[in-house]
Amino acid sequence: MISLDTKNVLAQTIGSHHGLDLEFAIQNHRDSIKDIVEALWHQPETKNGWRRWLKLGENQKLVDDINAYVKTLPQDLEHLVIIGIGGSSLGGMAMFEALLPSYWNERSREQRNGRPRYYFIDNVDPDKLQGLLSILDLKRTLVNVITKSGTTAETMAGYLWLKAELEKAVGKENLSKHLVMTTDPAKGILRDIVQKEGLKAFEVPEDVGGRFSVFSAVGLLPAGILGLPIAEMLQGIQDLVPQVSNPDVDQNMAAQGALVQYVCYQNQKPISVFMPYSAKLAYVADWYVQLWAESLGKKMSLDQRVVHEGPTPVKAVGVTDQHSQVQLFNEGPFDKVFTFVRLEKFNEDLTIPNLYPDVSDLSYLGNRTFETLLQAEGDATRASLSKNQRPNMTITLPKLDAYHFAQLLYLLEVQTAIMGGLLKVDPFDQPGVELAKQYTYALMGRPGFEHLKDEALGKTLQPAIG
Repeated sequence: MISLDTKNVLAQTIGSHHGLDLEFAIQNHRDSIKDIVEALWHQPETKNGWRRWLKLGENQKLVDDINAYVKTLPQDLEHLVIIGIGGSSLGGMAMFEALLPSYWNERSREQRNGRPRYYFIDNVDPDKLQGLLSILDLKRTLVNVITKSGTTAETMAGYLWLKAELEKAVGKENLSKHLVMTTDPAKGILRDIVQKEGLKAFEVPEDVGGRFSVFSAVGLLPAGILGLPIAEMLQGIQDLVPQVSNPDVDQNMAAQGALVQYVCYQNQKPISVFMPYSAKLAYVADWYVQLWAESLGKKMSLDQRVVHEGPTPVKAVGVTDQHSQVQLFNEGPFDKVFTFVRLEKFNEDLTIPNLYPDVSDLSYLGNRTFETLLQAEGDATRASLSKNQRPNMTITLPKLDAYHFAQLLYLLEVQTAIMGGLLKVDPFDQPGVELAKQYTYALMGRPGFEHLKDEALGKTLQPAIG
């Protein structure tokens, strides 16, 4: 199982000025955390309660359906293109970078065990799109379109463009062999297209928001197509549930992580730095930034007061950002709390050759392993931050595999939900995203949004009150 170490946030470790009296914090918030956890896990689900993601680890039927679908795909499938944005893409990016062999797309078909290369369309930059088209063999391409509503402008624009290119390459009569949709089970534009055109579709379950959807078909369908062990991911989640659903904060590391973040936030540390010491987990940091920012950055509290709450998430990757951001982390403002992610054991290891035994500034590296160096750098960064009175905690994975990767993401999801409860904001909505979407619709001429065009152009824009 994964684990959480909070000793480097304690006053006795980093000093009383910036360190925490965690025992006092636990006792002070024990009842509120108990209420938050029980409400999250044990109250009856209601429509639009947005808690169904908690049960995604139980969906063996989805695993069976994906495995059955994969068996129907052409043996010569060479390219998988995933069209989605935000929660429809970041989880998949993190998953594939972490769990597939490195440089997957540069590997031969034999090295990929006959599985396709993968590409994400998560932007509408025409230069990037045309560049992708130039390398695709559309006759050997499967496109997975992911949008719950079917109204996401960026995703649907990418779909319309690539569908037109597919039609030219394979003909309308063969389109269904090259498209698979992931969308709402019953409604929305994309569901209507699926039904009208007879396309294969998987569901984004009701009451599962995009940033909490990685263990639905949103992430698991392309993972299954790429040959990842999706059943192991669900098992990892199931094995973690008893701990992260425990209302006793002493027994719940998701609650402990949330409490550390909350107390640091209340103590004028509004920046949450997430720093994995594994290059293969770099995209997990991107996924965390969306999860934390979109879930917790809110204008209104649960009781409809204007609060403008929300810690700011920052991505860093060890060891790269030791030479980029750590100077600021160690000597800049005392406004940050750090979460490190480390692996007990890497899947590969390499020995550094001792080519210059007579050069003391190099020979100390000789015959040591890269894993030893990476672990030493992680330990050194944590030690330097602690010496400089910067609170930091560490999540440890025994190794990087599907089982523990799923536990990491699920732990962070539950921690985020509990943090929302502590901040007294709704972690499952995103009203701050909607206005920019509406302005985009107005500028693009979508019917029903004409009245917002002048505002979107800044002609009649007035600052919001409150």
